[in-house]
Amino acid sequence: MSEQELLTVIGGGITATFINSIARLIDTILDLGRNVGNAIQMIVSGRKC
Repeated sequence: MSEQELLTVIGGGITATFINSIARLIDTILDLGRNVGNAIQMIVSGRKC
C-alpha cells in the first residue's frame, strides 16, 4: 500500500477484547465494593472472623 492509502485506513470500532476488558473492570469494581462493604459491616457489628 502507498503512504496515501495508509493514511485513509480507519481502524475497527469496539472489539471483543475491549468489551471483555470493560466487563472485567466492572467485575473488579463490584468485588471491591463487596469487600469494602463486608469490612464496614464487620467493624460496625464488632465481629471478627
